[in-house]
Amino acid sequence: MDAEHVKLGIHIRKMNSPGSPVYRTSENVVPAGAILVSSFAATALIHFYVGAVILAIGCTWWLWKILPQIREAVFLRSSAYVLESDAHFDQMWARGMLSLYAKLPDGTARAATRRDDWRAFVRSLHGIF
Repeated sequence: MDAEHVKLGIHIRKMNSPGSPVYRTSENVVPAGAILVSSFAATALIHFYVGAVILAIGCTWWLWKILPQIREAVFLRSSAYVLESDAHFDQMWARGMLSLYAKLPDGTARAATRRDDWRAFVRSLHGIF
């Protein structure tokens, strides 16, 4: 992977859910909670339309600014976690959270997913690169 012949694919949605070793509640719940509380407060204290505008702006902010940062952070934490030990890699592979992808020198592509043996996939690439 260091030579970038094989790329690691991570199922971000599965890794960023409760029960995952890299899940962080604070990065998911706090921004969404702040948006909702602000919207409800504006609705209750000012007017319904102000609350709706705050909710729309907050959702847009969440989708364009916060969500890409969360995806990147989850990918980096997940990569570090699964590459830390074979046991972690095997565990996440068995849950279907990982995949491997290789673009061969002749232009063809190979991929390995949960139903494939990742060790056999890596061994099959050994003589090619």
